Amino acid sequence: MIFLLSEYIIIYYFLIIGISLSSILFLLAYLSTIKLSNNEKSSIYECGFQPFYTSRLPYDVHFYIIAILFLIFDVEVAFLYPWINIAYYTRFFGFIIIFVFILLLTLGFVYEWYKNILDWTKLL
Repeated sequence: MIFLLSEYIIIYYFLIIGISLSSILFLLAYLSTIKLSNNEKSSIYECGFQPFYTSRLPYDVHFYIIAILFLIFDVEVAFLYPWINIAYYTRFFGFIIIFVFILLLTLGFVYEWYKNILDWTKLL
């Protein structure tokens, strides 16, 4: 049992040194900074100009829909690469699965195109 622990003792040393060194550096950085606030830092808008409109106006959700659709299609296309690598080993069954996946991906894109979800002129 003692022999097994001696193999991992270097890992414990690295953990102790890493945690203590990062804690010390964090505390030194936190204690050595000057914490002064002024009107520019505490203002709501850090860009330097006053807001044009109130923040209570409704926001167009179309931007979020475009972002979510991009993420969905991006992740789905990222799934194709591993499937292509193992397509030789899965033979016909793998081909059918990949074909159904690409078919669903294409049907989703056609539906978005048909509903004009990707139309940017509605935002202008």
